[in-house]
Amino acid sequence: MVASRSPNLDELTTILDDIERDDERASKVIRRLRRLLTRGTFEAQEVDLNKVVRDVVRIASAQAAAHDVRLDSNLAQQPLRVKGDKVQLQQVVLNLIVNGIDAIAEAPNGVREIACRSWASDGHALVSIRDTGSGIPSDRLERLFEPFFTTKQDGMGMGLCIAQTIMEAHSGKISAESRPSGAVFHVSLPLAKAKA
Repeated sequence: MVASRSPNLDELTTILDDIERDDERASKVIRRLRRLLTRGTFEAQEVDLNKVVRDVVRIASAQAAAHDVRLDSNLAQQPLRVKGDKVQLQQVVLNLIVNGIDAIAEAPNGVREIACRSWASDGHALVSIRDTGSGIPSDRLERLFEPFFTTKQDGMGMGLCIAQTIMEAHSGKISAESRPSGAVFHVSLPLAKAKA
C-alpha cells in the first residue's frame, strides 16, 4: 500500500492504529503474565466477562476469517461482573479461540465455526467455547493442562497451562471435553458480589 502511487492514508492510519493497539495489548499481556508466573499480584478490578469475550472475538475475527472460520457469540443479556485482571482474562479466552481456529484448520471440510456462549448459574459466570474441529483424543484430554504438553506440531504446550494458572489465580476453573462434533472448553468464575 505504501509503495502505491496514491496510498489511502485513512486506511493506513487505521492499520497503524490497530498495530499500535495490538502491540500495547501484547506488551501488557507479557508484563502481567510475568508477574503472575513469578507469584506477583494482579490488578483485580470488577469487569464484565461478556465484554471480555466480545473484545477477544473482535481481536480474533481477522485470524478466524483468514482460516475461513465463523466466530459466533451468544452471550448473556445481563452483564457478568467478575473480579479480575481484564487482560489476563482476555488471554484465557483468546488462547481458547485460537486453539479452536487451529483445530478447525486441521479438520476435514465441514462446518467451520467457533461458538462462544456465556451465562450465570449458582453465583458463577460461565463461558463455553466450542469448536467444530476433530475433538480431543481421550488419552490427551487428561493431559491438556500440563506444562509443555501439546497436540500441535509447532506448539510449546504452555497456552492451556498458563490459562489454568490464570483461572486458579482468579478463583476460577477451566476444563475441557471432547464431543464428536469438536472440543468444548468451559470457564467458570465467581460473580462479583453486588454492592450494597
